[in-house]
Amino acid sequence: MRERALRWLLREGLTRPWLFGTALRLGRALSWALPPKLRAKIGQARPAGPLPQLAHPRKVLLLNNCVQPAMAPSIDAATARVLDTIGVQSIIAPESGCCGAIRQHLDDHDGARNNIRRNIDAWWPLVETRQVEAIVINASGCGAMVKDYAHLLRDDPAYAAKAKHIVEMTQDICEFLAANPVSAPPRAQRVAFHSPCTLQHGLKIRGQVEALLKALGAELVPVRDAHLCCGSAGTYSILQTELSRELRARKLATLQEGTPEVILSANIGCIAHLQGGTGTPVRHWIEWVDERCRK
Repeated sequence: MRERALRWLLREGLTRPWLFGTALRLGRALSWALPPKLRAKIGQARPAGPLPQLAHPRKVLLLNNCVQPAMAPSIDAATARVLDTIGVQSIIAPESGCCGAIRQHLDDHDGARNNIRRNIDAWWPLVETRQVEAIVINASGCGAMVKDYAHLLRDDPAYAAKAKHIVEMTQDICEFLAANPVSAPPRAQRVAFHSPCTLQHGLKIRGQVEALLKALGAELVPVRDAHLCCGSAGTYSILQTELSRELRARKLATLQEGTPEVILSANIGCIAHLQGGTGTPVRHWIEWVDERCRK
């Protein structure tokens, strides 16, 4: 009964940005009263910084995420700024929302498909009229989910073809930048990169982020067993707390062997989970790229 209630709370709370954001702000304001483990889980707020103001002929869609804008608004803002430097405007369809991954992982498959249909409906006017050239995703967990839209709606006569087209337009931000390189003064810094399971195993993207970081001066330290999970795995870190912490401890030991100045990753869940176990800064790699572009 307790786990069922927790699953319901996660499913209904995490997928509603206004509710999750309110709870997170309250938790951070009262962090002094929270148990240390929970305090580490919610982390510290990082300001988003200025958003681009220029319009560009080239446009892409970004996700209207559920968890990431509340936990780390700096990630979406950094993404928008980096795209702006290469002459690409980012758009978020306000009617869109959670990609559906949380409900899918918690066995609410009908709810997940409803999330998918809502997003397709929100994106389709911009996609159908070719106002956007791609759907660019900066959270690999969401990217893996969106890439599965065509499969999940394969039997839906009203959405199957649309879902297939959405999948074809979807790219991880590293794929988009590999085809549209960023130019910025390189700066040497010792970096450990944690490739999330959803990036390297789900999306089958390996080496692209590392190549982008190296081009901007990153000194990538070797990471043993880079193929192993950090223990975040969506809601796993909440539902399987002890096992999740064991996986995190093992992952952090390998990430920090080369004494990096910063740990970079590609998914908000991994970033928040890893940061809860180390004093070394853990950031999204697009934030690191954004810093290079602004120096």
